[in-house]
Amino acid sequence: MSAVPSSSSSSSLDAISGSGDALIGMAALGKTAASLALVIAIILLCTAVLKRWQTARHQHGAHLKIVGNTAVGNRERIVVVEIEDTWLVVGVSSGRITKLHERPAPTDRPNSPPPEAPSRFSQRLAQALASHRGKQDSPPSTASDSNHTS
Repeated sequence: MSAVPSSSSSSSLDAISGSGDALIGMAALGKTAASLALVIAIILLCTAVLKRWQTARHQHGAHLKIVGNTAVGNRERIVVVEIEDTWLVVGVSSGRITKLHERPAPTDRPNSPPPEAPSRFSQRLAQALASHRGKQDSPPSTASDSNHTS
């Protein structure tokens, strides 16, 4: 009779050790997932820092100012650039930049405010939805309504 209890206790030990292996496997999987998440977070953080550093560096010592530009084709543009007291008219295409004209910058030009940042898509979408809802809320007037009198 003592053999029966010992075999049942050994089977319960096998069950415990089997679940222990599963727990160890889950712990290793969790550590791997956490490590992967940490590496991705570090990459995203470095990307954000580099973007901020690049824009700050370009704005800090910029002697170059774009006065105006216009598209003349799918990938071609004419750009007026101010460098110190000189305006350059350059043609910009996908493969090269060509100087078209050079002239001194006008001395009596007005100090225009800095150009506004382009509006965010979410703001433009919200404005479009609001104007669309405003149109839907107002009842359409028909010619037959104005002809009927009571």
